[in-house]
Amino acid sequence: MIKNYASLLSHKYASKWLVFGIDLATVLLTFLAAYFIRFNFTLNFDIEHLLIQLPFLLVVTSFSFLMVGSFKSVIRHTGFTDVINLFKSITIMASFCVMLVFLNRTTGIMPSFTIPLSIIVMHALLSFVLLAASRLVFKIVFKYLSSNLSATKRVLIYGAADSGIITYNALVSNPNTTFQIAAFIDDNHKKSGNKINGIPIIKGSLITNDYIENNSIDEIVVASQSLSTDKLMFLVDKLIDSNVKITKVPPIEQWINGELSTKQIKQVQIEDLLGRAPIEINNPKLENEFNGETVIVTGAAGSIGSELVKQLANFNIKELILIDQAESPLYEVQQELKRDGKYNFVAIVADIRDSLRLDAIFQKHKPTMVFHAAAYKHVPLMEQTPYEAIKINVNGTKLLADTASRYNVKKFVFISTDKAVNPTSVMGATKRMAEMYISCLQKQSKTKFITTRFGNVLGSNGSVIPLFKKQIEKGGPLTLTHQEITRYFMTIPEASQLVLEAGTMGKGGEIFIFDMGESVKIFDLAKNMIKLSGLRYPEDIDIKITGLRPGEKLYEELLANGENTLSTYHKKIMISRTRALQYAKVKSDIEELCMINRFQNNNIVLKMKRLIPEYKSNNSYYERFDKQVQNYKKTKNFNVDSADKTYKNI
Repeated sequence: MIKNYASLLSHKYASKWLVFGIDLATVLLTFLAAYFIRFNFTLNFDIEHLLIQLPFLLVVTSFSFLMVGSFKSVIRHTGFTDVINLFKSITIMASFCVMLVFLNRTTGIMPSFTIPLSIIVMHALLSFVLLAASRLVFKIVFKYLSSNLSATKRVLIYGAADSGIITYNALVSNPNTTFQIAAFIDDNHKKSGNKINGIPIIKGSLITNDYIENNSIDEIVVASQSLSTDKLMFLVDKLIDSNVKITKVPPIEQWINGELSTKQIKQVQIEDLLGRAPIEINNPKLENEFNGETVIVTGAAGSIGSELVKQLANFNIKELILIDQAESPLYEVQQELKRDGKYNFVAIVADIRDSLRLDAIFQKHKPTMVFHAAAYKHVPLMEQTPYEAIKINVNGTKLLADTASRYNVKKFVFISTDKAVNPTSVMGATKRMAEMYISCLQKQSKTKFITTRFGNVLGSNGSVIPLFKKQIEKGGPLTLTHQEITRYFMTIPEASQLVLEAGTMGKGGEIFIFDMGESVKIFDLAKNMIKLSGLRYPEDIDIKITGLRPGEKLYEELLANGENTLSTYHKKIMISRTRALQYAKVKSDIEELCMINRFQNNNIVLKMKRLIPEYKSNNSYYERFDKQVQNYKKTKNFNVDSADKTYKNI
């Protein structure tokens, strides 16, 4: 029965005509009270005159209420605007009465109708106070009953500024869930001890696991848009042993029609704990850069490629060409573009290793820009199959770049990785070779070849975040290769913005990198993900250390040995100054390596090490060749064929 009553409180609204009738009765009652007070709480006034005045008052009051519509507001949600509407209604009613009194005094048409002005003023004040107070009392009683008869969430709001107050209003006005705001949290010591709507403001330092437990707090809503990532991480870490849920209010520009809805308040994501402020690129030149262009995106169904496609589709592009060999994911991207009302694109299932297919696509569509995101990127898998890694990452890039150069494409933007810096894996080495090849091609081509180099992408296919999420869903444990392993992270939109910015900024031959802040310890990231899932480490889910995988580094780097940076007009984006190459020889050697790889030559990794002096394998079978390569550098008499016997046994 109590449950049904709670449901009734939550979903039923009083008829506006019932409210209208109650308001009229209240006004008539206060009119009688005004007479009673005016004559010193006695009945020494003319009852007959009063009975004549009441019908007139009823008509005037009805007119003023209908004119303003004060009775239409939902009583349980009475706010400042509703009180203002009541004031307007009472003012109109009193004004009509005063006008009639003065008119009657001047003309003398109805001598018995005169109302003392003191009665009119007193009546107006009493009516306004009683109508407003009745609404407020009803609102308080309703909230009290709904809080006690229905499930209630006790909430702390982090931030006592405007965004915190807006969040408070959104929570208390929610019709589906009853929120009880226990306190506001604010680190400004001047606000500490004050109250907002009777709710205390406390310091963030007071929020401990004991406070959460003693006050039965269910959720902390972070409303402050200026709360630093460090403080957010500290809050998550500090409350690691409590069961409190930590959610976050989105930025104001993401609110629906400028208003915050409780549905938009989402749980803190791992992206919010990157350890740095997200990089934002707002370059008005981007729109001009892509206006009227025909753009190819390879790997268009991948994590970076699909985001690039979405962002490019918003520009006034002549035609967007999506290339990928993965049929089903490409179909999904195509359907999503159509759902968004984008039709200036064509999706093509093709392999960038097929030179004839590439030539046919370029000949038909005449692209002016190319964004090359297609690649094999899984380090352990590529360590086992260097043939495939070279075939797509090196030879595929070579064929695409050669075709772009042959058709005089204006710009070619290549998406590389920080694993190409001082590579320790086959995958990283192939991406470095691709960087080297397009740098060589830049010297003899009209096409501007540009490289972007960045770290791990949060949420990308095969990355650690989706893996951890799946492991958490299955109950754990989370698998980690080393407790001290660290990585640089960025979000998919950030990566895509960097690539587009490089396409605009680049003049040809640059390698763009950017300030990714501090690297993130994966072990800490795993613990935070467990916490954000409402679980505890290690009680609910443990973390298992499995050991470094073949080719894997403990620490990633953004610059290779012998490299430094030049600044750009964006303080977070830099240009890497790479070591000088013998362009003709390097280009020839890479072409030779791609040719040899077609025959699945077993000594291909040895040849890669000769081409890339900084390539030294880590935790890999190929470590045994590093010493031989060093000896080659010293003696210039390295016998690759003799080393091949060792390689065949792998």
